[in-house]
Amino acid sequence: MKILHKNTQLKFTKKGKGNPLILLHGFLETKEIWRDYQQLLSKDRQVVTIDLLGHGESGSTGEVHSMEDMCDAVITVLDYLEIKQASFAGHSMGGYVIMEILKKHPKKITKISLVNSSPAEDNSEKKENRNRVASLVRKNKKAFVSMAISNLLTAENNKKYKPEIELLKSEAQKMSSENIIAATLGMRDRGDSTEALKQFNGDKFIILGMQDPVLDTTKITQIAKSTHTNLIAFPDGHLSYIENKDQLLHFLQSKS
Repeated sequence: MKILHKNTQLKFTKKGKGNPLILLHGFLETKEIWRDYQQLLSKDRQVVTIDLLGHGESGSTGEVHSMEDMCDAVITVLDYLEIKQASFAGHSMGGYVIMEILKKHPKKITKISLVNSSPAEDNSEKKENRNRVASLVRKNKKAFVSMAISNLLTAENNKKYKPEIELLKSEAQKMSSENIIAATLGMRDRGDSTEALKQFNGDKFIILGMQDPVLDTTKITQIAKSTHTNLIAFPDGHLSYIENKDQLLHFLQSKS
């Protein structure tokens, strides 16, 4: 389905009825990462997947896609579908978007699942890395996309899940340099959401990959403890929806 948001297109899918679950993808991804999940989970409930701004078939609204911009786009979809409350699960950047929704529209959220994600803002080192990413994308988008996705999981899992990773890279290459940079700068500039997560009284989970090369597992464990968030540990890397598919599906069926 397609709707307009700030004079640009938003693409989303909806399957099933009742007890809505919103699945949000991460950076360089699209709603298609959730296709199998939506197919199975929608047997028991309504499941919505959305192409976030500048990703997949959704358009752009500016040179920077802030997490607030992403949040506004998601709310546009929910309002169109007349969804007043929902459970949310988001992979990586999708989790950052959920945190922005929590701060702006707390009554919309009944449960939170942050998949390979964190409520914390970027530290100075990560912010500088985002700047380097923007520069690299301007010079050689193709090389950046391939490298960035390969670096999300172990060398062993790059081989084990080669078809899935190659498909992910192929889809990511369709993104324009401008949209990759817009999301990169949006993530760089996001605020800290740790206190908002702590104050949230609904069910809340962080799914952590113990070999995640992107997130500091010790820090995430500390955040989960300090915010009274349930921590679910999977054995692999940053792409739990590929690397630990059966475990994540079981979690979403039973906890989300």
